[in-house]
Amino acid sequence: MARPPGLGRPQSVRTTQEMANAGGGGRAPRPPRGKRSPLQALIYWTLVLGVWGLIFLVAFFAVFAVDLPDTSTLYDVKRQPSVSYLDRSGALVAVRGSQYAPPVDLDRLPEHVPEAFIAIEDRWYYWHFGFNPWGIVRSQLYNMRRESGPLRGGSTITQQLARNLFLTPSQNYRRKAQELILAVWLEARFSKKQILELYLNRVYFGAGAYGIEAASQRYFGKPAEKLTLGESALLAGMMKGPSRYSPVSATERAARRATVVLDKMVEADFITPQEREAAIRTKVRVNPVLANQRAQYFTDWVDDQVRSLVGEPTEDLVVETTLDLPLQAAAEQALKRGVEAAKDQGVEQGALVSIDGEGRVRAYVGGTNYLQTQFDRATMARRQAGSAFKPFVYLTAVEAGRTPNTPVVDEPIKIGNWEPRNYTQRYLGPMTLQTALQESINTVAARLANEVGTSNVAATARRLGITSNIQLDPSMALGAVEVSPLEMAQAFAPFANGGFLARGYGIERIRTSSGRVLYDHSVDQAPRQAVIGQPALAYMNQMMRQVILQGTGARANVPGYDIAGKTGTTSDYRDAWFVGYTGGFVTAVWVGKDNNTPMRRVTGGGAPAGIWKDFMTAALPRLAVQPIPGSDLPPPPEPDPIGDLIDGVTDFFGGRRDETPPSEFDEPAPPRRAREEPLF
Repeated sequence: MARPPGLGRPQSVRTTQEMANAGGGGRAPRPPRGKRSPLQALIYWTLVLGVWGLIFLVAFFAVFAVDLPDTSTLYDVKRQPSVSYLDRSGALVAVRGSQYAPPVDLDRLPEHVPEAFIAIEDRWYYWHFGFNPWGIVRSQLYNMRRESGPLRGGSTITQQLARNLFLTPSQNYRRKAQELILAVWLEARFSKKQILELYLNRVYFGAGAYGIEAASQRYFGKPAEKLTLGESALLAGMMKGPSRYSPVSATERAARRATVVLDKMVEADFITPQEREAAIRTKVRVNPVLANQRAQYFTDWVDDQVRSLVGEPTEDLVVETTLDLPLQAAAEQALKRGVEAAKDQGVEQGALVSIDGEGRVRAYVGGTNYLQTQFDRATMARRQAGSAFKPFVYLTAVEAGRTPNTPVVDEPIKIGNWEPRNYTQRYLGPMTLQTALQESINTVAARLANEVGTSNVAATARRLGITSNIQLDPSMALGAVEVSPLEMAQAFAPFANGGFLARGYGIERIRTSSGRVLYDHSVDQAPRQAVIGQPALAYMNQMMRQVILQGTGARANVPGYDIAGKTGTTSDYRDAWFVGYTGGFVTAVWVGKDNNTPMRRVTGGGAPAGIWKDFMTAALPRLAVQPIPGSDLPPPPEPDPIGDLIDGVTDFFGGRRDETPPSEFDEPAPPRRAREEPLF
């Protein structure tokens, strides 16, 4: 079949075979190409890989370097503003926020300090150029096997520095790539010594401490140039996790980690096995709390208030507080000693709050050990007041016309379905109102509250400073009301200051570090509000003096001072209180258990009164207190027609007190009706 025109092969195109057949007009065919030699193959593939590697690096930098942070901030220290808390005399109480110290010169540090970090964090530090390829491979193998959790980065010291200086702590591949780029940049610009020095001065050691100098001061109370081998190993071990390996809160775990660091230093020939053994045998003493981190419960309390008063700090602040550090130290020691002494009776925790007549909190202890528990029992816990609530009942009664000499009768009483009983299960018959409060007689308090009205008693308590909810059942007369130690202290303050309301407060002034005042408690303060008048104030002080001199609070008496107060014990011995005062100064003490379970026969006249006396014995000479104001009695009332009988009852009761400790006459309040859940 003929080929259609135009579809045939072009005439100018000839096959190789045709050319060969045509004779001498074509070229001879090429000989077959031989194999490359090994050297040629190596050079060839090196060039190929090099080209592709260059292409990869260009693409890598194009993708990950486009949004790198500004490296001109290398020497800028970015931190959260700090808040310094001063006591009433200007002494430093605490610093909250990041703690920085001046940078240290690497040459001034003992050799074992940088060696400890190199051994555990980056053994090949002096041989790589910012990253360790083998470390990256190992970390990627781990990441591929992991099912959950953060990525492992295999970071060198240089990479860690790059992350600390410029990047966020987020765990993702983009951040790791940028970390590697910045590490190479650091290695190109700085010497190994400079990089290591920057690293030690910027790395975070927990507890707000940045840099080796701040960490050394924080944990060991010494400059970094005096760190021992063991101390250096402890700090280097924290790099795996400052909180998890803290020598304060995780002592055993930190010690095991420090041993690993010492083992790595031996492997790297930084130290000898003998030096390792000597370091392990040498005891390392760690400061549990910084010298400028005292009164932690108090600082927590006012720290929250700072932000509500002036907002989140944008610059360093100075907070002038009402705290008195010497009194605070005495309070902490007294509470710790008292709780420890009553440990066999089941006492596990306690709280103490002292305020002056103006409401300034002078001492504030929310527990026996802040490191073990940060739960603040001074304000966060609400515990039944027991008989410490009775002064509000008696004040309501005397404001209604009764006097300390008003005759009452201790006898069985039934109010509705409730039948209050005395601690001793005995009834003493006729007595005065003063004797009833002095000996904390339950039946009399219950009868008084019923007569004057529980709603009026609640109003009196609120007027004096109780802010918690007050239930109006008849049992409230015996303290079935949950309150905090701070509330009790401020509610007793009017008895101590002449009858004026005194809300407890801890902040006098807030200013910037440059001196600009942001808050001043004295500005726009309303005039003092009188909440107890005469003769009620004088009557109450007279009766509560007798609680100390002859009644349930005898253990709290400090000879030579004008002191008054009231004990409190609740049902099943769950809570025990003593709230006492002198002229212009009140201290409330509570002891118990956080889980609300009973102690073993601990009353307010026992451990709490002992703690109160221990603290006040140290505090009173410093305070230079005056007698309780407003205690001048009005003309005496008409003679009591049953005075002789009352004297006989008092003599009988006094005789029996020789056989029974005064503290045991403080009657517990009735059982709690609706609240048994844990405090936490």
